[in-house]
Amino acid sequence: MKQYVIDELERNDHQKLKDYLENRLHSSGMDGIYWIYLEDALLNDIQKTHSECHPFYLAVELTETAMHCELLVRAKNRLRCDCITYADRRQREWVIGLIDTIVETLAIQA
Repeated sequence: MKQYVIDELERNDHQKLKDYLENRLHSSGMDGIYWIYLEDALLNDIQKTHSECHPFYLAVELTETAMHCELLVRAKNRLRCDCITYADRRQREWVIGLIDTIVETLAIQA
């Protein structure tokens, strides 16, 4: 699995991230797993045409010592489809920028 990982988190950094993610991202319903929905402008051509598969998201897992952002774009309404694929360059740069901004905003030493 391709991922963007922030590891070696301190205990207080974990709590700051947990608070931030719980208040700003979408809960998956599983403890420590959050969803980052992709805006329509970020969708690739196939994803744009698969309206029955919307919304599309990337999963973030927060553990005690790390935050893992999967780079697999998933569809909320399907498990298997041609539109479920690894993030393209634009999507990848956007989500890495978002994670970096969160880390910077919370003053986490990563």
